[in-house]
Amino acid sequence: MDVFWLEQSAADVPAHDDWLSANEARVLNGMRFAKRRADWRLGRWTAKRALAAYLNVPGDAHALSAIEITTEPSGAPQAIFANKPAAVTISLSHRAGRAICAIAPSGAVLGCDLEMIEPRSDAFATDYFTAEEQALVARAPAADRYRLLALLWSAKESALKALRVGLRLDTRCVIVSLAGELSREGDDGWHPLEARYEDRTFHGWWHNQGNFLRTVVGTPAPVEPIPL
Repeated sequence: MDVFWLEQSAADVPAHDDWLSANEARVLNGMRFAKRRADWRLGRWTAKRALAAYLNVPGDAHALSAIEITTEPSGAPQAIFANKPAAVTISLSHRAGRAICAIAPSGAVLGCDLEMIEPRSDAFATDYFTAEEQALVARAPAADRYRLLALLWSAKESALKALRVGLRLDTRCVIVSLAGELSREGDDGWHPLEARYEDRTFHGWWHNQGNFLRTVVGTPAPVEPIPL
């Protein structure tokens, strides 16, 4: 399965709101807190830009306003184009002024996540990771541990999005495994991973550049994600 992705930063988002649909503008106007508004606008902008590229439609404000990102009862995003559900599956994530959108054909199962590599306590691993994953972290060189913690957490988040349950499910129900050793820091290619939940296995990929780490999982098994 082909999966496409686009990442944007807060600096990419226009100051004006004429690229929002009328419904989206109403949602935005109902938000009180500046950070929530900024994160929401960044996510919508990233998704609309990704969809415009995927659907091969113009990326100007008028064309983007015809693309609407709604939320399904599960909390997953849904793309509407020209007042009809678009024939795509999308997943969104944002973190620290950046956002990622992954797109796959309609009917696919898909989840993506964006995380920062940052210090995390031993208690974090104990609370959220399986014994198998904790052992993997314990064996890693000290210089790699924060990156590995971010990777495992991000892959769990992606799998939980693919399951359409989010963090309502105990993260220890998802078991993440890597194909081979952790890549060298500075290697900005995509690397394979698996996330297992009960009898379901999600195949996926992870990517690290700078302090940001991205994961994408899905079924059918995705090929290496393709940039938009």
